[in-house]
Amino acid sequence: MGVGVRVMVVDDHPMWRDGVARDLAEAGYEVVAVAGEGRQALRLAGAARPDVVVLDLQLPDLSGMAVIGGLLDATPAVRVLVLSASGEQQDVLDAVKAGAAGYLVKSAGREEFLDAVRRTAEGDAVFTPGLAGLVLGEFRRLAATPARDDDSPRLTDRETEVLRLVAKGLSYRQIAERLVLSPRTVQNHVQNTLGKLHLHNRVELVRYAIEQGLDEH
Repeated sequence: MGVGVRVMVVDDHPMWRDGVARDLAEAGYEVVAVAGEGRQALRLAGAARPDVVVLDLQLPDLSGMAVIGGLLDATPAVRVLVLSASGEQQDVLDAVKAGAAGYLVKSAGREEFLDAVRRTAEGDAVFTPGLAGLVLGEFRRLAATPARDDDSPRLTDRETEVLRLVAKGLSYRQIAERLVLSPRTVQNHVQNTLGKLHLHNRVELVRYAIEQGLDEH
């Protein structure tokens, strides 16, 4: 199931962390690193280059939101799946706004969890049932907020094409395969687009794409 997918597990509870890592390894995933603290996770991520990070929000040193942001800065193509004991709406929205690709509560079963990791690696946005509607509603609310600047930055045709696929939830690797580009080239297009639009992460980029109707094409 998980052949070729590199995963890092970040959780401050050793038994839980080891259990998750064991389940992933048994399912065929390559567990490239485990960490019990946020700063340790950020140090390891650069060298480990995981495709997916399974992250608990409650860490002893840094907030989960800070870790998500740091992971995306260090490895822009990584997809963060939050695995948390909290199903509070604000935690979910804060995690997604920070850049998380999905959010699963720890009450999920083993097969549901492994399926979520697989789908996250493939580029899906995965949420515990009931949370997906909450997140979509928030995106729609944000998209309905008037833009601050009427001057639309000029994106190249390629940048617009990449942006449209980002808005559809595709991973950098999937976009690269579809457009016959290298993942690094896709990352460069995304970084250039973020700079032109004065945005900070993929969540803000998705909001912009929704405002422009690019997710509907």
